[in-house]
Amino acid sequence: MASSPKDLHFVLFPLMQQGHMIPMIDIARILAHRNATVTIITTPVNATRFKPAIDRAIQAKLKIQVIELQLALAEVGLPEGCENFDMIPSVDLFVNMYAAMDKLEKPSEEVLRQLTPAPSCIISDNQFPWTTDLAHRFGIPRLVFHGPGCFTYLCLHIVVNTNVLSEIRSDLDYFVLPGIPDRIELTKAQAGGWGKIREMEGMEDFFERMSMAEEGADGVVVNSFEELEPNYVKRLAEAKGKKVWCIGPVSLHSRSFLDMAERGKKAGIDGHDCLKWLDTKDPRSVIFVCLGSMSSLSNEQVLELGLGLELSSIPFIWCIRSTTDETDIWLSGYEERVKDRGLIVRGWAPQVLILSHEAVGGFVSHCGWNSTLEGVAAGVPMVTYPQFADQFLNERLVVDVLKTGVSIGMEVPVAIGEKDKFGALVKKENIKTAVESVMNDGGEGKARRERAREFGEMATKAMAEGGSSYVNTTLMMQDVIEELAKNTKPIQDVF
Repeated sequence: MASSPKDLHFVLFPLMQQGHMIPMIDIARILAHRNATVTIITTPVNATRFKPAIDRAIQAKLKIQVIELQLALAEVGLPEGCENFDMIPSVDLFVNMYAAMDKLEKPSEEVLRQLTPAPSCIISDNQFPWTTDLAHRFGIPRLVFHGPGCFTYLCLHIVVNTNVLSEIRSDLDYFVLPGIPDRIELTKAQAGGWGKIREMEGMEDFFERMSMAEEGADGVVVNSFEELEPNYVKRLAEAKGKKVWCIGPVSLHSRSFLDMAERGKKAGIDGHDCLKWLDTKDPRSVIFVCLGSMSSLSNEQVLELGLGLELSSIPFIWCIRSTTDETDIWLSGYEERVKDRGLIVRGWAPQVLILSHEAVGGFVSHCGWNSTLEGVAAGVPMVTYPQFADQFLNERLVVDVLKTGVSIGMEVPVAIGEKDKFGALVKKENIKTAVESVMNDGGEGKARRERAREFGEMATKAMAEGGSSYVNTTLMMQDVIEELAKNTKPIQDVF
């Protein structure tokens, strides 16, 4: 029976999506640094994405391993090698991925039976509902991990568990979200979160199972810190009826150059080259533009964004995840025009590395929670440019609660694969205005910048030894030990 952290063996199930997988790998390393044994269960393609970080952890003598399981892709109608949500060609195939994920339950159970030492606790993404049953069969606790922070998590809880949206007629009508400390206004479409995916055939049952599994979980692990959203940590715990441990920002756990440069995927630019370019710029003069691994802009919107940055006359690094032949042609001339003050990164950007540089003074973000929290941890104000899912709620936290951001004016959610239906929803003038506002050192801009800096300092203190997130990690591990002590049935007798 586990009596100290070194006796614990955590088994982690990260969702196969960058915004969820990256923080789970950080959590794995945090637990291993606290002397626990950690096993990460994922698929071959996803294991390759974070292999360098895990290899470095193993070289540092941390007790961490990755076990790869095959997804039944052909059986559910997915292309070979399509193991991550960012590889799925159409949102209509998301339901197929969830079907493949469900089929991981049996092989996962076989893996857990063979683990030495025996597993002590499962930490899994909420989108693996069967892991609650798996934990019960082993007589160990299961902690649930969500992508977003406590504010957004609570807002989604209210939306899902009340009739608030049914009372709103139009998707475009703004309403005040009830039951929270701050006044938050958003539209029905923005609050819907999952939108089209939730309405797909078979997904209603999946979401019901996910909700029931969460009710049966033993606690919630959140990538956030108490000082960022104190009212919402407490209210979330009350709403869920279980303990909530804020243990982040987990991106601050490792600050080595390689860990920051290779966090997530191999970058589309050498990290050293990126830093050299930033070294030529004045402190807090550059704005970083990156809209996440799942976001994709129409050709018209790419042009408007580029022109807005050009009009602002502010130095920038712009990460473009994917391009078309049309945008490539346009970008070739554009890069020549802005070469003295603009750097284009094609593909994955070393985001944490860039944000940590003193030359960066602002961040245009899609408001995925990973990016939002990385911006907070870097102490920079943000231009919020949400696209879908929980991103509009994260925007409201940044703009209305923390007051460290400026909205770019995006109002209509654009689901994955639907970018070309909308064209350019945000015009270059709005982009120019928002960028200049967030980089402005005077008036409200100065106050916004100061608040952002203070939150960045709080984030660093939270992760340091004795800080709130460090202490919460200790308390979470102690709670697992106490839960295991309550289970008097030896694990070998469970089967």
